[in-house]
Amino acid sequence: MNTYQDMDFRVRDRVLLYARGLNLSPRESVDLALESLKRCSSDHPDYEEALVCLHAILAERGRELIPGDDAPHLMSAPGMTRSSMLAEELDRTPWISIFKKTLSRLFRIFPSGMKERASWKDSAERQRRQLEWERVAGRRRSLLMTFILVPAIIGAYLMYSILPQQGIEAVKIVTAVLFAILFGWISIGFWMCVAGCWVLSRKVDRLAPTRGCDEATIPDTCRTAILFPVYNEDPHRYMAGIAATWHSLVRTGESDKFDIFILSDSTSPDAWVAEEEAWYEFCRNEQCFNHIFYRRRRNNTKRKSGNVADFCRRWGAQYKYMIVFDADSVMSGRTMVRMVKSMELHPEMGMIQTPPLAVNMNSLIARVQQFANHLYGPVFATGLHFWLLGDAQYWGHNAIIRVDPFIRHCQLPTLPGRGPLAGDILSHDFVESALMRRAGYGVWLAYDLDGSWEETPPSLIDELIRDRRWCQGNLQHSRLIFSGGIFPTHRALFINGIMSYASALLWFFFLVFSSIQAVTEAFIPPSYFPSNPTLFPIWPTWYPKWALLLLGSTCIMLFMPKIFAIILTLRKGGAKNFGGKLPMCLSVLAEVVISTLLAPVRMLFHSFFVVTTLLGWKVSWNTQNRSDMGTTWGDAIRFHWWGTLIGIIWGGLMWLINPGFFWWFSPIAVGLALSIPLSVFTSRVSWGMAARRMGLFITSSELKEEPEQADMHKELARPDRYSPFTIAPSRGFTRAVVIPRVHALHIALIRRRTWERPIGETREKMRRALLAKALEKGPFGLSKQEKSALLMDPRLLHELHKKVWQLNPEKGHDWGVAQN
Repeated sequence: MNTYQDMDFRVRDRVLLYARGLNLSPRESVDLALESLKRCSSDHPDYEEALVCLHAILAERGRELIPGDDAPHLMSAPGMTRSSMLAEELDRTPWISIFKKTLSRLFRIFPSGMKERASWKDSAERQRRQLEWERVAGRRRSLLMTFILVPAIIGAYLMYSILPQQGIEAVKIVTAVLFAILFGWISIGFWMCVAGCWVLSRKVDRLAPTRGCDEATIPDTCRTAILFPVYNEDPHRYMAGIAATWHSLVRTGESDKFDIFILSDSTSPDAWVAEEEAWYEFCRNEQCFNHIFYRRRRNNTKRKSGNVADFCRRWGAQYKYMIVFDADSVMSGRTMVRMVKSMELHPEMGMIQTPPLAVNMNSLIARVQQFANHLYGPVFATGLHFWLLGDAQYWGHNAIIRVDPFIRHCQLPTLPGRGPLAGDILSHDFVESALMRRAGYGVWLAYDLDGSWEETPPSLIDELIRDRRWCQGNLQHSRLIFSGGIFPTHRALFINGIMSYASALLWFFFLVFSSIQAVTEAFIPPSYFPSNPTLFPIWPTWYPKWALLLLGSTCIMLFMPKIFAIILTLRKGGAKNFGGKLPMCLSVLAEVVISTLLAPVRMLFHSFFVVTTLLGWKVSWNTQNRSDMGTTWGDAIRFHWWGTLIGIIWGGLMWLINPGFFWWFSPIAVGLALSIPLSVFTSRVSWGMAARRMGLFITSSELKEEPEQADMHKELARPDRYSPFTIAPSRGFTRAVVIPRVHALHIALIRRRTWERPIGETREKMRRALLAKALEKGPFGLSKQEKSALLMDPRLLHELHKKVWQLNPEKGHDWGVAQN
């Protein structure tokens, strides 16, 4: 049993701990604690009496933690200017619409003009005029289609001709058709690279979207919002990116024309409180409360696209442009200023997308992707610009958008019906760029803008989890291909997005039919005499030159873009950015080997994603893993066991049945059979750093760190603010209950109408029961929903706060208020 002296000691320390949890100087904290103890009526006060006195003193000084009716709330966002953002209906049944339009033109069955005129048509007519780039784009795309279709048709004929004659005719035809589709698909990347090299070899590109922007100025009335949509992310990481971006903007001297909005969709109570803390601390340190704002949505409808749309409805009318980021994005202030100037110079532009460079990750697979992104990425981005010009795509982040047409024309509808292709549009960015183009505004890829960065998934499993979500979103676009008013190029880009995953299934079928053909060749002997009588046998014909031609053409399409990128880099003297000529070339070889081994694994999973999506499996919206934590052997086995089994059985059968075919098939079989160790070892930071020490996969960002990246790393390395509390930042809910300054901040950020809402008798009983449960079981005994309910009820939260500080040491231990 404690003596009075022990109790005095504990009470004194707890009151002092509470005072130190306020935003007071050390001397003020001690004075407040001593005055609280002096006011106690008894010589040996308990926790409750001492803390009641402390709160009374705070109330006298106007610093009570829960404000009264007349006290101002902390404004984390500017005043709203409401805008209406209505979805323009896309065709619900595009095939029926096409049928009706065809009949209307042929037989005038369906009279035109019966439907209300869509607003995008008026906008398109106002914007529409035959621009120079549109004529150029038409010629270029006709040429591209010729380059794709003609070799694909020839390749199909050659493939059919070299297949064994004793095979099943239907299998041969399907194999040839699949080869034609796949050959045309890979040739797109080849011609992108050829065009990119040609443009980069020239000194001037008169169709670059940023042409002339350096001489332009930004009017004082031109306001730009920078949006950071986040969902249960690590605030420490994305606030470091925001700090780097803001500091870079300040260095340009144009920061007064930009505001940053942190738009939270977080559902985790701990993340919610951590976000509030991170926002407040940064704004307090930088004195930028009038430029950096924070808002959390309670109902995260339509995910990221709904979050951006919610901003547009509330504050979009106050801004001419918005630059959309991802949680891991960083951009330089100079790049953002140039983007705004380009939009000012070209009012017909609706969006400008930058090609972000991958940085900051250290696992082996991430370093391989970063290297490929730095070496090949600029060439492909330039080629994409060459073929698309003003019909490019928006990738969802690191892009600037003209707000007014986005509000009027780019709200996404909900796809009607049931099943995986109905509901909210998941891959919203491609659709938004198509709608912006439909309204008559150009969408451009600014290949010549640097200073834009992002991060890649740290492991193969994380990459595939992300692809699962993207796959369903891209397959939804099949319902939008024939929607009214969509430009032909964007219809083709919808198909291109679908093929990003459907091509894997086609490749899988091609391998299956090729294997059937190999089995047929092994078991069915050639037929030298046809069914009709003949005097002479028909000898099987074999065209080895045609087979070599097909093999060589395929290799050229796959590997020449890499060679082109190497040659262009050497010509421009850029090999030093990759560690030198020899390390760069060795890195390319290593990247080819790793990509070749991982390609069958990606193929199998993408095929699985397509099939399961079409069968109705839904995908959930989860936080993306951005840490360099490696894949465990257990996770790899659970994820890849079935692919490993397929690779071993399939490869073994081909070895037994047709050894000649096995050697052609071996890269597929080996990649699948080794998928478990590949997934583990490529996810490890130790392997990635070992490759760096060997001079492999080095990028320019590592050799010469940009100021923004250095600033972000400096922010990440900065130690946390000293706190006398031992409650980890990851326990945000507990911090909001216990730590006075965090508690006060959270309550101050809750909207007034929330804590002034009347409480009925039934709800009051539920509140009392929740309070009792929290005090009895502690923070670890509450569910996520119960924690959220407490955080959204400021009066109940404040009552819990007071009672937790009055708990005895045994019960107060879980809350972090017990003394050691």
